[in-house]
Amino acid sequence: MQRDTRAYLWDAREAADAILRFTQDHTRQEFEENLLLRSAVERQFQIIGEALGQAYRHDPKVAERIPDLARIVAFRNILVHGYAVIDNERVWRIVQESLPQLRSVLDLLLREAPPPDEPP
Repeated sequence: MQRDTRAYLWDAREAADAILRFTQDHTRQEFEENLLLRSAVERQFQIIGEALGQAYRHDPKVAERIPDLARIVAFRNILVHGYAVIDNERVWRIVQESLPQLRSVLDLLLREAPPPDEPP
């Protein structure tokens, strides 16, 4: 069964929410020192990048409304394939500076997207 665009957007939003929950009571230094926290955040970013890449393949018009979509997918690829060069400070900066905006955009797109059983 093929998934609809809403499912991919929902997956990305849920992963963003998880990252924000995981990091809310932590400092950058705590993030740097906590392998479990870093691993959890990186995994959720992988989900975001994969889900948004799939959303683009499924519905480019909707996905193109996501700012920096190509960079998000590229970041996912770095996390998966370039694990040896991950910059923890950069990951933390993305959590603090970019993720809240992405979360807002995903929420907006989900509110606007028709349910799967309605014609576009």
